[in-house]
Amino acid sequence: MTAITDERWFVALDVDGTIMHEDESIDPAVVDAVGSAVDRGHLVTLATGRSWSTTRPVLEHLGLEPEYVVTANGAITMRRDPSSPDGWVQAHVETFDPSDVLLRIRDELPDGRFLVELADGYRLFTRGMSDWNLERAREVEFEGLLGQPATRVVATSVDHDLDEFFGLVERMGLHHVSYAIGWTAWLDIAPDGVNKATALERVRGWLGVPLRRVIAVGDGRNDIEMFHWAGAAGRSVAMGQAPAEVVAAAHERAGRIEEAGLAPVLDSLP
Repeated sequence: MTAITDERWFVALDVDGTIMHEDESIDPAVVDAVGSAVDRGHLVTLATGRSWSTTRPVLEHLGLEPEYVVTANGAITMRRDPSSPDGWVQAHVETFDPSDVLLRIRDELPDGRFLVELADGYRLFTRGMSDWNLERAREVEFEGLLGQPATRVVATSVDHDLDEFFGLVERMGLHHVSYAIGWTAWLDIAPDGVNKATALERVRGWLGVPLRRVIAVGDGRNDIEMFHWAGAAGRSVAMGQAPAEVVAAAHERAGRIEEAGLAPVLDSLP
């Protein structure tokens, strides 16, 4: 593919806490800023921990039609394909057998709640995962999660606050997987070496964008690798409400989500 012109930026945006509020609303100023950036020729896409089924409505709300979209924290990259019935196809998928890590976590969290996301976006979950999106999902006993080719595993605890949960995860000594801890006591696990940054670097290569022309904006611990990737030569921007270690990983700090802080960042692009 022919490399893009030097004036255009490859813009990777996290969704929750960056574009979208907790109630799933999006500020009109953010919608306008995304549209304006696209109109100016920039390549704007999403890089999210969400599944594809919950990412696509965000694209539609924004009126955004990128060539590639990164979902499931980098495990699934979708490509726009008008010839396919759905308009999109999977460009790249990473899966792993989550059995060992699930058993290790359950040893530490016997009352934990678990969810496994499969390559087609279908989800298997144990009792108590009521706070998660459970469309295209089925409740199973814990043993029903084992041996499945997963793109993502989520483990939650209602019995620990965040500091306790950090200590618990540290004691688990998780290896051969990538993981990030959420705002509350939940753990998001992906295949080893897979994260938003690895997927975005692949997309950047497909698009032929120079690394100095990438910008990433996010607010969560699962954005830290993305910030290191973008900040190596381009721009990395943490939202104003991000935890301290997330802010420290970025080169810039935007306003808070409540202030539509993403909009001025996008408006700063030429």
